[in-house]
Amino acid sequence: MLSFILRRIFQSVLVLLVVGLVAFAMFRFVGDPIDTMLGQERTLEDIDRLREQLGLNKPFFLQYWDFLVRAVQGDLGISYRQGRPVAEIIAERLPATLELALVSGALALAFGIGLGIFTAIRREGVTANFIMTVSLIGVSLPTFLIGVLLIYGFGVGVDIRIPFTDTVINTGGMPTFGRGDTVDLGWWTTGFASWDGVQSIILPAITLGLYQMTLIMRLVRAEMLEVLRADYIRFARARGLGDRAINYRHALKNTMVPVITVTGLQLGSIIAFAIITETVFQWPGVGLLFINAIQFVDIPVMAAYLMLISVMFVAINLIVDLLYVLIDPRLRVS
Repeated sequence: MLSFILRRIFQSVLVLLVVGLVAFAMFRFVGDPIDTMLGQERTLEDIDRLREQLGLNKPFFLQYWDFLVRAVQGDLGISYRQGRPVAEIIAERLPATLELALVSGALALAFGIGLGIFTAIRREGVTANFIMTVSLIGVSLPTFLIGVLLIYGFGVGVDIRIPFTDTVINTGGMPTFGRGDTVDLGWWTTGFASWDGVQSIILPAITLGLYQMTLIMRLVRAEMLEVLRADYIRFARARGLGDRAINYRHALKNTMVPVITVTGLQLGSIIAFAIITETVFQWPGVGLLFINAIQFVDIPVMAAYLMLISVMFVAINLIVDLLYVLIDPRLRVS
């Protein structure tokens, strides 16, 4: 078990190094930060002095090595745009992204697994078929379009007239911009401490988690149907076990191994793909920070963001590998 963990950690570190190298190579094609930092009245002496000050006159691999050495020490550099430490900027923005990812991930897991089990057990029912048909919306529509539709439907609102009455109900009123009222706890800034903050996270969380929810639901349903056709399930029915014991004690447990794989990757992608949702709803997280950094060619911020996302993906994959061993006894034997 120890050798397995060490081998996975070594692979994770190697992946982080490769991702960082690729990211640094891409930054050379984003643009020259000197153009955005100096005005039109700049001289060649000003350009050379700033390049030397920022270390941009060094060879590519030496710049990457300097970044890695500083990152290990907790120094992610200074933002070209704001002139502040990048670690401090990310620490301010990270709580917003993590809270959004936490809520959307919880919704995706709860509804995805629950609806997947329901549609597998009641696969011939009208409700299950209706859920499967509606779930195509979450798979088909792009994230930004879902966000725009939610803003129009529940932010701006539409008027709905109740039949046979003069009563008109407007579906709008939900916050669609920003994070709402937040409370600073010193080491964390949360929006869960106020009703306005809770309302503000509802639409972005649904937008971000809808695709993951439908994907998890369809995967759970497919795996559940396959497990329910297995021989040991038929033997359990022959022994006289009830449907609840068969479905939840035997079938569901054996369904979770492939589900954990996709679920782990999807939880990582929630954080990575929060860029689109944060842009649509102007959510003040690290995704929106990355978009602004691209516009101003703020290389330290872009490098720190990509490394942060890589660390999260690698950590989630490592946890998934360890969960394999805990859930499947055959892996422990091997």
